[in-house]
Amino acid sequence: MSQKVLLNTKEVNIILHRLACQLIEKHNDFSNTVLIGLQPRGVYLANRISKILKNVYNVKDVKQGQLDITFYRDDFRRGDKPLKANTTEVNFLVENQNIVFIDDVLYTGRSIRAALTAIQSFGRPNEIELLTLIDRRFSRHLPIQPNYRGRQVDAINKEKVIVHWQENEGEDAVYLIEK
Repeated sequence: MSQKVLLNTKEVNIILHRLACQLIEKHNDFSNTVLIGLQPRGVYLANRISKILKNVYNVKDVKQGQLDITFYRDDFRRGDKPLKANTTEVNFLVENQNIVFIDDVLYTGRSIRAALTAIQSFGRPNEIELLTLIDRRFSRHLPIQPNYRGRQVDAINKEKVIVHWQENEGEDAVYLIEK
């Protein structure tokens, strides 16, 4: 099994700031915008983006939540063991809000499809966008594309993209692993 570094700590940080700036360009004051990290891995990215918006770019009132899509996935009954749900925290109205789904890796698009279904339980958003750190563009099963992407990666099916976060794995890095 071989491993290649796609992004190191410095590169991840640069990309996070660029993504935050792109969000500011589109959403300005964030009064009608909500950031929603998809459980489990998108929450780390959402927290980072939110922190950069508040602390570096002085954006006030960034609303942020997290959405568990476990039981909205089309493959949740296919595993051998019972699934464990993560927490959902949507402590605000999504009705007529601009939602930005945030996830670390966009692969087949099935997680985003599940998120689109799950968010409907909380109301009808005005608009839904997608921000992802890594876009595996040749692996889509569904016609879903990110509005904001950190980096595009062309990986074949035997390769896996792994994102490490300082809060979880002790480093910020993205790896391409060949099985």
